[in-house]
Amino acid sequence: MRRTLPWAYLLILFFTRPLYAGGSACTGTFVNPVTDICWSCIFPMTIGSVPIVASVYPDTENPTMPISFCPKPPPVYMQIGLNIGYWEPYSLVDVTRKPYCMVNMGMELNAGEMQQIGGRSTSRDNDSSDGGFYHAHWYKYPIVYWLQIIQSVACMSTDSFDVSYMTEIDPMWDDDELAFILNPEAILFGNLIAQLACVPEAIMTSTNVALPIDALFWCLGSQGSAYPLTGTTNYRDTPIQAGTLIMERLNFKLHREGIVWETRGADGAICYQWPEPILPKSRYRYQMTNVIPDPLWCHPYTTTTALWEMGHDNPVTGDNFGFVNFRKRNCVFL
Repeated sequence: MRRTLPWAYLLILFFTRPLYAGGSACTGTFVNPVTDICWSCIFPMTIGSVPIVASVYPDTENPTMPISFCPKPPPVYMQIGLNIGYWEPYSLVDVTRKPYCMVNMGMELNAGEMQQIGGRSTSRDNDSSDGGFYHAHWYKYPIVYWLQIIQSVACMSTDSFDVSYMTEIDPMWDDDELAFILNPEAILFGNLIAQLACVPEAIMTSTNVALPIDALFWCLGSQGSAYPLTGTTNYRDTPIQAGTLIMERLNFKLHREGIVWETRGADGAICYQWPEPILPKSRYRYQMTNVIPDPLWCHPYTTTTALWEMGHDNPVTGDNFGFVNFRKRNCVFL
C-alpha cells in the first residue's frame, strides 16, 4: 500500500539543508535502525511476572498474573489477552547548542536568523565551561511497528515518524522564571538539603545494574537536578553528561505537559495508559545514537555517563548529541 508523506515532513525536506562533515556547528546522521540501535535493550521480555527472554538489565514491576481481562465497549464488552512486558525503543531525542539542528535526521532546518520564539535567547552564554544552554527535539520513533516485531497494536506505538516537539518554539524552554509556571514545586528543592538527598541515587546508578529511585523525583542521579525544566544547566562536568541531563529533563517536561503517557505493570491497570506529571525514571533507558553511536549497550536513566562516554565526545563535531529512549511497556497482547 502506498502512503503519502505527512505535510510536515514535506515542509521539513523543503526548508532544510544537509549536514556536511567539517566546517559546520551542526553535525549528525540519520539513525540506522539496524546498526545504530541496541536491540538487546528491549529485554527482558515477560509474560506476567515470568521472564521469557532474560537480560542483564534491571526490570520494573510486572503484573503477577499472565492473563488480563480488559473492558471494551459494546458489543465486545471484554477481551482476554496475555500480559506482556518489554522495553520499547520509543523516541529519539536531539540535544544541540545550535537551534534547528536536527542531529538524528542529519539535517539543519533553514530558519534564517530566527533562533528562539520568546524567552531570553539573546542573553545565553553557550561558551561557559561551567554550564550552558541546549535545545532539544523529540521524535516519535515507532520502530517496533515498522518492523512488525510485535503484532498487537496495544503493545507498540503505531504513530508515524514525526518531530513532535521542538524547544525552539517553546518560550518556557529558554526562561527559567517563565518555566516556574510549569514546575512551581522547584522552589522546594533549590537548597543544599534537597540536593544532598540525591546522593544515594547517584551512588546506586554508578553501575548499569540498578534502577533510579522514583521517589527522588527532583534528582537525575549523577547528571544533576531535574529542575528547572529548561535547557539551562549550571553544571557541566562533561558535554555528554550535560546532554544526557537535558534529554532526561525534556522527557520530564513532556510528562508534565501531558504529552507522554505511561503504562503500568499492575494487575488491572495494564489495560490502560495513564498521564504521569512526574517522570517515572525507572521506566526509561537511554542509548546514544549520534554523533558517535553506541549500539552495544544502554543505560537506566540517571546512570553516570562516566561508564560509557569515553570515545563518544568528538570536539570537532560540537555539542551535538542524539539519543534513543527505551520505555518500559506493559500491555495486553490481544
